[in-house]
Amino acid sequence: MKNLSKNMTVAAALAFAMSAMCGTAMAQEAAAAPAAAEAVPDNVVAYNVALSSDYRYRGISQSRLKPAISGGADYTNNPTGLYLGTWLSSIKWIKDGGGDTNFEWDIYGGKRGEITEGVSYDVGGLYYFYPSNGLSTNANTFELYGQVGFGPVYIKYSHSTTNLFGVADSKNSGYLDVGANVEVHDGYMLNLHAGRQKVEHNNTLSYNDFKIGVTKDYGVATVSLAAVKANIESFAPNGKNLAKTGLVLSVSKTF
Repeated sequence: MKNLSKNMTVAAALAFAMSAMCGTAMAQEAAAAPAAAEAVPDNVVAYNVALSSDYRYRGISQSRLKPAISGGADYTNNPTGLYLGTWLSSIKWIKDGGGDTNFEWDIYGGKRGEITEGVSYDVGGLYYFYPSNGLSTNANTFELYGQVGFGPVYIKYSHSTTNLFGVADSKNSGYLDVGANVEVHDGYMLNLHAGRQKVEHNNTLSYNDFKIGVTKDYGVATVSLAAVKANIESFAPNGKNLAKTGLVLSVSKTF
């Protein structure tokens, strides 16, 4: 499951205007001014691929603490802020739970923009699809989400309109996500996150999770390293605690 946060760049045009005594002087000033920044296309399609040492979602491993490969595509209409995207990842937890699929397919869409200068928003819906998963309670899940950002800090809430990831009678579960992504030195980003998963009618399955990490874009690829932890015991059939504290290394590329 993918923490939605796929960002698209929005650039503003550089404008200039100066009064002058005559038309010749105005033309000279215009010629001396810097060239306008290149406009961002109205429609942008971006692709991403990643290899991770572990696929952690909301603190719990989806790949039995083993590596996972993922990839996706995103479309953004910059004038409106509307976007659509899809993402797939290898997983192991469905088969560990007695089901029959090796991958997760996410489909999402929404709208993002600015409420005012320095305050952003992102609202939408996300469908987690596990083809032919075969669990006694269908693992397929749909969530609505809303996020508000204040510079590098954000708060996000996701609300399930279906049962949550194969848990019976868990419709209307909610996940609160608070975090920050702050540049600390020369392109190194400090990633901080704390979350609270409330599982409706299943209080023993509710828990908190935490992450602290560093991300750096090296051009050829983006590398991130994070320590992740959830305060719940979640075991795979072989006795591995999927929520234990662990380091996750990821190498990704967007193009």
